[in-house]
Amino acid sequence: MTRLSSAFTKVHPALVCFITAGDGDTAANLDALVAGGADVIELGMPFTDPMADGPAIQEANLRSLGAGTKTADVLLIASDFRARHPDVPLVLMGYANPMVRRGPEWFASSASKAGVDGVICVDIPPEEDAELGPYLRGAGIAPIRLATPTTDAARLPAVLEGSGGFLYYVSVAGITGKQQAAIESIEANVARIKQSTNLPVAVGFGVRTPEQAGAIARVADGVVVGSALVELVGEYGNAAPAKLRELTSALAQAVRSAR
Repeated sequence: MTRLSSAFTKVHPALVCFITAGDGDTAANLDALVAGGADVIELGMPFTDPMADGPAIQEANLRSLGAGTKTADVLLIASDFRARHPDVPLVLMGYANPMVRRGPEWFASSASKAGVDGVICVDIPPEEDAELGPYLRGAGIAPIRLATPTTDAARLPAVLEGSGGFLYYVSVAGITGKQQAAIESIEANVARIKQSTNLPVAVGFGVRTPEQAGAIARVADGVVVGSALVELVGEYGNAAPAKLRELTSALAQAVRSAR
């Protein structure tokens, strides 16, 4: 069993926590997420032209890039994290350019050596899987795909084909941030997707509070929280780890008591 799959076989749904690499003291921030109870860490690769990220993560990207963060720095952060936390699953989330510019073979090999378990590439659709997917799978890394409320029955098989780790269900047809779909819509779509796959389904976009996380945990295999955590890094800077641990702990408690 892989680190990633083991995170979704616990007695409770998985809490997936996102922050942006190179934004603030990333090592301390990551350690705080783990200490707070995150089951899976999602590490954002800063990019100049994001498509899915809302204002909070866009600002984190700019802070990180302004500090000079490069792809090599992200991989070093991942490698150092793996040395400190050998059993915690780590997923990179980002965009195609930093992943394929030097060649998909290089990226997949480098990510594998850094201890990365999964990769979410927002702007490579399933129809273009050959650009990166085979290289990730060949390196033992799960290509984690996104499904949305507009992913219908005709397209869902293509999304699932070659996907691994878990399926990331984007609960709104929009960007990350404060908007959240009604729980009834989330429940119906998660149930529909699970009829077509054995992959765990984790729900994200718009999940900000323990109450929201707990409600989603009752109907999904995992809950993804990003913008609310990233905002703490932007607000508190080097003092963010204590705030991150506090919110993560509250989120974890809500997720674990949901069922």
